[in-house]
Amino acid sequence: MAAQGSRISSMPSLSPLLRTHGRHSTRRPISFSLHISQSPPLSSYSSSPFTEKHSVERYSRESWLYKGDAASPSDNSLPSPYESYSILRNDIALQLPELKNLLQVLRDKRHQLHDCDGAGEQCRHGNVYLVGTGPGDPELLTLKAVRVIKEADLLLYDRLVSHDVLDLVGSDARLLYVGKTAGYHSRTQEEIHELLLSFAEAGATVVRLKGGDPLVFGRGGEEMDFLQQQGIHVKVIPGITAASGIAAELGIPLTHRGIANSVRFLTGHSRKGGTDPLFVAENAADPDSTLVVYMGLSTLPSLAQKLIHHGLPDDTPAAAIERGTTPQQRIVFAELKDLARKITEAELISPTLIIIGKVVALSSFWHHSAEEVTSMMVEAK
Repeated sequence: MAAQGSRISSMPSLSPLLRTHGRHSTRRPISFSLHISQSPPLSSYSSSPFTEKHSVERYSRESWLYKGDAASPSDNSLPSPYESYSILRNDIALQLPELKNLLQVLRDKRHQLHDCDGAGEQCRHGNVYLVGTGPGDPELLTLKAVRVIKEADLLLYDRLVSHDVLDLVGSDARLLYVGKTAGYHSRTQEEIHELLLSFAEAGATVVRLKGGDPLVFGRGGEEMDFLQQQGIHVKVIPGITAASGIAAELGIPLTHRGIANSVRFLTGHSRKGGTDPLFVAENAADPDSTLVVYMGLSTLPSLAQKLIHHGLPDDTPAAAIERGTTPQQRIVFAELKDLARKITEAELISPTLIIIGKVVALSSFWHHSAEEVTSMMVEAK
């Protein structure tokens, strides 16, 4: 077993093995690497509505990748996440043979349909769809998203695509997890680019599933730009971003006449894993605006201090919502000065969205305890 926090970089390169002819053959090979961080609590595997990094659900969906391999993960081979590290060390190496096989099947299918040999214009590339799946509730999907999900040949999905959404995938489609969490990237962004391109060049209908909206803190713009530069047609299907979906769930208007005349989305990510957010502009402390912070659990204490320092009243209403719109949703309401402490007391975990602004007090849940809010929302369902 590798030591925690180590970087495993002895994986095979993706590009030489999945390479097609022509322009693709000149791309620089990218070596796979696997980042393993501290093991998460066991409870997170049994209760999460999302695909956690070592979950049985993940490997069950990817059983097609491990055909003929006695050491491959399966529904019964992961009694605890700690036992999966030896498997994860060779995870990508185990997957490569079946990825190559699937590519060949797709190429053969394209040649039969279009009567081409791979060298002419008739052998068209497949399309790539960047699909937003919303904050978790499958009923918030668009009709177009549902149609494309059901028609896909291959779906590359992130961690924050809920199990309920993945249940909509067609029976003949293949699923591949490419999720990222702090300290663990199942694929680098470059590797994701290569996978999307390789399968699109083979003529597949490729769907890139992202939680929320693909162009709001989802790196969808980077994937779109890369693929378009390679001549691949990309279509974006928007999703309800977490700010809109979760605020609506709680009855929080992000803007409201006389209270909030603007809304601002911030990333809570820090530089190099520190505790300070990337930036907090002075005008982000506008009391007449609503702030929505994505991925901000670890940097919230610093963020709150900076906002107060720049003039935002310390009693500004705020809310933190874990796993919003899913059955596992948990909520903390507090004034800004107390929010970080109450989040710690409630032991909220990622993904948690933070909403700061006077509009939070307009929610009918504002004056209730977290337990009362949970009970009221369950009854409302």
